[in-house]
Amino acid sequence: MNWIYHSPPGDTVHLLESGLSIHPAIAEILVKTGIVTLDAAERYLHPKLAHLSDPFQVGRVDDTVTRLIRALDAGERIAVMGDYDVDGVTSTTLLVGILRALGNQPRYYVPRRLEEGYGMSRASIDRVLADGPFSLFIALDCGTNSVEEIHTLAANGLDVIVIDHHRSKSPISDECILVNPHVNDTGEAGAPWRNLCTVGLVFKVCHALLKRLRERGDESAKRIVLKEHLDLVAMGTIADLVPLADENRVLTCYGLRQLQQTTREGLRALMQVSGITPGNQILPTDISFRLGPRINASGRLADALLPVEMLLSGDSERCAAMAAQLNEMNHERQEIERLVSAEALAQLTAIEAGAHALVAFGEWHPGVVGIVAGKLCRHFNRPCIVLGREGQWAKGSGRSVARISLVEALQPCADILESWGGHPMAVGVTIACDKVPLLLRGFNASVEKLLHNNALPEESLTISSWLDGLNISDAFLDQLAWLHPFGEHNPDPVFGISDVTLHSAPVLFGENNYRFQIPLDYWRRLGVVAWRKAERVPPTETPLDLAVKLGWNYYNGRRYPQAELMDWQPAGE
Repeated sequence: MNWIYHSPPGDTVHLLESGLSIHPAIAEILVKTGIVTLDAAERYLHPKLAHLSDPFQVGRVDDTVTRLIRALDAGERIAVMGDYDVDGVTSTTLLVGILRALGNQPRYYVPRRLEEGYGMSRASIDRVLADGPFSLFIALDCGTNSVEEIHTLAANGLDVIVIDHHRSKSPISDECILVNPHVNDTGEAGAPWRNLCTVGLVFKVCHALLKRLRERGDESAKRIVLKEHLDLVAMGTIADLVPLADENRVLTCYGLRQLQQTTREGLRALMQVSGITPGNQILPTDISFRLGPRINASGRLADALLPVEMLLSGDSERCAAMAAQLNEMNHERQEIERLVSAEALAQLTAIEAGAHALVAFGEWHPGVVGIVAGKLCRHFNRPCIVLGREGQWAKGSGRSVARISLVEALQPCADILESWGGHPMAVGVTIACDKVPLLLRGFNASVEKLLHNNALPEESLTISSWLDGLNISDAFLDQLAWLHPFGEHNPDPVFGISDVTLHSAPVLFGENNYRFQIPLDYWRRLGVVAWRKAERVPPTETPLDLAVKLGWNYYNGRRYPQAELMDWQPAGE
């Protein structure tokens, strides 16, 4: 693996280091993030809810609030449809919960993935219409590209609001109110709300709605403490892999704290089955690898209405039963995913040489292909689409690498696709089975063109800063925690520690893992763990350079410095 390290301007690093009394490595990371002034660094290290912008600055939020208030005043019947992933589930829970607190009882729906497909399909809105009559339909985390479906709803007498963050692929419907910064706020490239996912946008809408209602003296609005709903915002934001910068960073920082002390019975039950103790520190990885997958498992294998009902319920026994059901679904999903991953890996290994992009296709459960695509994308270090057969259709997901936008890569293939959409790094795709070979050729050619005849970037590891192992102090680790939460566009910093010699062989444990210790001073040791790296164990009595992630490990009410090994090399190499 190629290690990359760039030294930032020393005078700027010194400015932040001395002006804020922070460790030089923390100052170096801030400068590399693009933060070069004391004010910006202070706001970054210590975000406040007061830093959030006026919600009415987001395009068409004012129109949305006006229509919602009209519906609340008239006691209209409202239908809310949210997507079946974590962003959609938390968005639905947040909006329905706020509308209930304001006296309305909206009906809520989630597309049935295996029967109705993705988002606002005709089948899903037919189900809503059959359950009517409604006067207002609100789509969450879907709908930006659903022009025909919106026309059908409008033709049936429904007003439509769409709150979504997906990129548009075609002209936008003029028969709805659309809250989508990627469509409405294109002139606000640096706007702090620009990269909010849907649950973040729903939070802005709710903030604006409560402000307007409080201005006219609404007592129900005054009783709602909106920041208590940030647990949902943090979950959707982290799970949807949007950049953890600007307002996403503020919302997630406070949302993680709220999640830690949540009184939401559904979340407490989900934490219980996920091995998370309420009250303990909650990290983004807890959402990414514990809570999020259990919510997603329902949408992938069954009906995503289950987690919405769990998150809205105040019945602890019912929540415990639903959380247990989600946990069981997640175990089932993991087994299916393991089998599909092995088959897809074998298929792609045979065709990988020389390909700029990869497409795998098989008799696979469509609910796990996105996870498998992510694994294969990382394994081969190139864009990858994985498709499962559903009758005459191949349905699946794509994941990408740095520098390659899947939205751009698939645009030239649009004429052979039945449907597609998503983000630069992740898309959903439906195509006729007999056209999969055409997709493979077209996708590969499109990615090659985007690379401008350059090779895909080789797998690399960026070193954020080099440390003297003896200076990894408690104070440094405390300051490092100020950089949390880590996630998309704010990855865990990787530190280089040079010239380390192991005097005892690493100890193997579990499946393909090992651990060892390095001395920090005459009495402290730094525990280092390497996950799934037992095929390459560092030697003893040889000077080494280590690339590690650092942080506190909390156990039995105490904390210990701990490192995760990312890579090692002979010293000086």
